Amino acid sequence: MTVHSASIPVPPRLLPLLFAGLLAGCAPEAPPPAGEPGTHADLVALFEEWREFERPAFRDGIADYSAEAMARQQAALPAWRARLDALAPESWPVAEQIDWHLVRAEMNGLDFDHRVRRPWARDPGFYVQIFTAQSDVPAHEGPVMHGFVDLWTYDYPLSAADAAELAERIGTVPGTLAQAKANLADSNARDLWLGGFRYFRNQAADLTGFGERVAGTSADLDAAVEAAHAATVDFREFLEAEADSKTGPSGIGADNYTWLMRHVHLLPWSWEEIVTLIERELARSHSSMRLEENRNRALPELERIASPEEFDRRLNESVDRYMEFLVREEIQSVEDYMDPALRAVNGTFQPLENPDDLRNFFSEVSYRDPDAFRPHMHHWIELAAMRDAPHLSPVRAVPSLSNIYAIRSEGLATGVEEMFMHLGLIEGSPRSRELTWIMLAQRAARAISGLRLHSGDFDMEEAVAFAMKWTPRGWLTEGALVRGEQSLYLRQPGYGTSYVVGKIQIEELLAEAAVLEGDGFTVKDFFDRFYAAGVIPITLVRWEMTGGKDPVLDLRP
Repeated sequence: MTVHSASIPVPPRLLPLLFAGLLAGCAPEAPPPAGEPGTHADLVALFEEWREFERPAFRDGIADYSAEAMARQQAALPAWRARLDALAPESWPVAEQIDWHLVRAEMNGLDFDHRVRRPWARDPGFYVQIFTAQSDVPAHEGPVMHGFVDLWTYDYPLSAADAAELAERIGTVPGTLAQAKANLADSNARDLWLGGFRYFRNQAADLTGFGERVAGTSADLDAAVEAAHAATVDFREFLEAEADSKTGPSGIGADNYTWLMRHVHLLPWSWEEIVTLIERELARSHSSMRLEENRNRALPELERIASPEEFDRRLNESVDRYMEFLVREEIQSVEDYMDPALRAVNGTFQPLENPDDLRNFFSEVSYRDPDAFRPHMHHWIELAAMRDAPHLSPVRAVPSLSNIYAIRSEGLATGVEEMFMHLGLIEGSPRSRELTWIMLAQRAARAISGLRLHSGDFDMEEAVAFAMKWTPRGWLTEGALVRGEQSLYLRQPGYGTSYVVGKIQIEELLAEAAVLEGDGFTVKDFFDRFYAAGVIPITLVRWEMTGGKDPVLDLRP
């Protein structure tokens, strides 16, 4: 199979091959019994085995998420934890202990899935298999089943081998959805169920578009796409027919949220503490925006980009300025892969039927000043680094399970918007500073909605209304878009808050590093060391950078 040269990082379906390459020459010996401490090499071997165990068995190319299969997997988890504990890593170097904690967090994540989330039994969206575009984070946002198909990883026109492979893989969609109907029989999670309508409408549309793109390449592929489309439509109709009978909650509750944060995402804060912190950020962003508006009251409003030619010019100029800014202000080391990674995702101009209409929220920002949103696109620099300069540790070189990377990944992308504003990125455009505060307010508002959905304080419509009300200037106008975001945050608890809590953690780490290093502190050294640790929980990054081990790492389930 061929992969686009710009595809980043390695798709999850290729991870077993990546592990094999990374571990070449290192025999996967079983860890020693309890009482006989192991080595980091033992941990890496266990990690490879663990990732194979986490994948369910496949029958006729279809992942087995039946109740019986999941019960067997859950029953085996204590033995895996015992094997990990037997390595007794306390005497290892900090960098190696960090890898051990990452593996433990993944095991805790699977345990949480079996005890609480149970996506294979509660969440219809779990069974989406077709993905046409790459996410801007290391893996898919939210839970996905094994056996998904990342169409964006193939080269087009398809080779005969790729067409045959895709015919086989897309051909599993009908069987997967037949199994899904049985697995979801006892689900009563209403909001998750209703969210499935949108996911499978989208999958049907994606299959239609893909079928048109590859029509005639292969008779087998044409037939597989047609059958997958029919099964997808049938499944959506099944969800709609059963919807009225689904009346239960979809959130996990505040206590479970706290457990997930501490034991899987390694975040020391409780649900209640996260609410307090994000409410503070919501107030700070709104008040800061209003003060900026007063300061800028005599200045004209920012005009939106109005043509394809202006769009291409301004987006490319934005990349030029951003790269020059990183060098001029001595913010981080600059590598050859960074510029093309940003330029590749500039996108294309989206016209409006009515010039008074609004695009989606972030387009309303970037069409006014691409530089204000540019720092968030640092995501793609990080993905390019994972492709071209992966971490030397096999445990950190690949995306963690359970979206454990989210607080670090989304927190950085959100945090550098404000940090780089302070460092001068949008100097000379005072009204662009308002955009930075608007983006933070929107992320804080939707995070609070997600938190209160999980606690049961909001229903879905209350969550949608709150996020729209507290997003400045009425730019979050699409209720469907907000429901989509909140559906993701229900499916993957902690994702909606990751943008803001990650930003706060990075700010705390920057402050701590500056105090510890005194006159020797530099922004460039801070960010270079921060990136070098990998896309892992910031608690672990802090331990590696400062030697400070957070007590949350000593908690045991």
